[in-house]
Amino acid sequence: MNPVLALGLLAAAGLLATRLPPLTSRPSLHLDLAIAAGVPLVLVGLVLGPGIEFIGRPLLRALAPVSAFAIGWIGALLGARFEWRYVRRIPRAAWLLGATTATAVVVVVALGAWLLARLVPPLATVWTPRLPAVLGLAAVAAVSGPRAVTAVARAVGLRKSASRALERAAALETACGAVVMIVPLALHRSQLGAGNPELGWVSWIVFAAGSGVLVGLVFLSVTRLRAAREEAGLALAACMLFGAGIGYATDLSPFVVCALAAVLIVNASPRRRQMQTALAEWERPICAVFLIIAGALLTLPTVWILAAVPVLAALRVGARWASARYARVALGLRDVPSHIGLGTVAQGGTALALGINYFLMYGGRPDTPGGGIAGDAAGAVLTTLVLGIALAQLAAPTLMRLASRAVPAPLTPATISPELTTNARAD
Repeated sequence: MNPVLALGLLAAAGLLATRLPPLTSRPSLHLDLAIAAGVPLVLVGLVLGPGIEFIGRPLLRALAPVSAFAIGWIGALLGARFEWRYVRRIPRAAWLLGATTATAVVVVVALGAWLLARLVPPLATVWTPRLPAVLGLAAVAAVSGPRAVTAVARAVGLRKSASRALERAAALETACGAVVMIVPLALHRSQLGAGNPELGWVSWIVFAAGSGVLVGLVFLSVTRLRAAREEAGLALAACMLFGAGIGYATDLSPFVVCALAAVLIVNASPRRRQMQTALAEWERPICAVFLIIAGALLTLPTVWILAAVPVLAALRVGARWASARYARVALGLRDVPSHIGLGTVAQGGTALALGINYFLMYGGRPDTPGGGIAGDAAGAVLTTLVLGIALAQLAAPTLMRLASRAVPAPLTPATISPELTTNARAD
C-alpha cells in the first residue's frame, strides 16, 4: 500500500475518532471506559494489520518518521505540565511519594520480568535484548495516565478535589517513569557504539538534553520575531516536528527531546497558555492514531505473553499499593488514604507513546540492524506493553473505588493545591 495513502487514512481515522458521539447506553462502567480508552481502535488496527495485512510492518516502518512526530507531541504534552510556578508549590512529600511509588514499581516489575524470562525460555527468546526489554517493561509500568486517572475518578463518582489530587499524583509518577525509560533507550545507543558503552550513555543524555534546549530556543526566537498570535500554533508544530526529526534521525528519543523542549517553552514563553491549549487539542487524534498503529503492530510469537501480562500487572498493582501505603506514613501524609496507590493504576497515551518509542528504536526503523528478527522481538515487547495497558484500564474502576473507600476526607490537604494541568490558573 502507498505510504502517503496509509498516512491519510490514519489521519482521517484519528480525526474521526474524536468526532464520534458518545454512547447513550452504558451497560457497564468497565465497558464504557474501555471504549473511551480506545480499545475498539486497537481492534481496528489488529484487523487491518495482522488480520488482513492492509497495514503491514514494512508500511509502518516507512511511516516511522510520522510516528516519531506523534511520539514527540505526546512527550511535549507531558513536559508542558511542569511549569515552574506550579511545580515549586508541590510539597516535597508529594514528590517523594510519587518517586517512591515509581521506583518500587520499576524494581518489582523488572525483577518479575527478569525471573519470568529466566523460568520461561519462550519469553527469554522474544524479550530480547534482555536488559533493555526488562527495563522498558518496568519503566512503562511505572507510568500512569493523568487524564485517564481523572476520567476513571469522575466515572466512579469521586469529588473534584480528589480527582485533581489523583491527576497530580499520576503526573508525578508519569514523569518518573519517563525518566526511567531513558535508560533502555540510551542502552540502544551504547550498544550501537563501537567504543566505550559508558561514553554512549553520556553522549545520548547530553545530545538529548541539548537537542531539547535547542528546539525550545528555536521556538522562543521564532515567536519573538513573529509575534502574531495565529502564527504561534504553526511555530509550535514546526518546532515539534524539528525536535522529533532530531530525535529520530540521531537515534535519540523524540519523546525526551520534545518533552524537554516543552518544559523550556512553558517556563520561558509568554504564550505558554496558548501552547498548552494547542498541545492538548491534538492529543485525542494523535492517541487515536497511536491506538491503530499499536493494534497493527501486535504480534504473539508465544502464548506465554498472555500469561505474563496478568502476572506483571499484579506485580505493578501490588508494588503501587504497598509502596504508597507505607511511604505515606514515613512522609507524614496522614490525610492521604492508605490505598492511594490503587488510584493511579490507569494508563494513557504517554505509556503507549513510550512503548511505540521503544519499538521504533529497537525494531521499527527501516535501517534497524537485524531486520525482521529485531522487529519481531520489539513487537513482542510492545504487545506485552499494550496488553498490560488495556488490563490496567479494565481494572482501574474497581481499584479506584478501593482507593477512595479509606477516608471521606480529600486526598490532599485543602490548603495546598498546585496543579499540573494544561489550563490551571495560579491562585
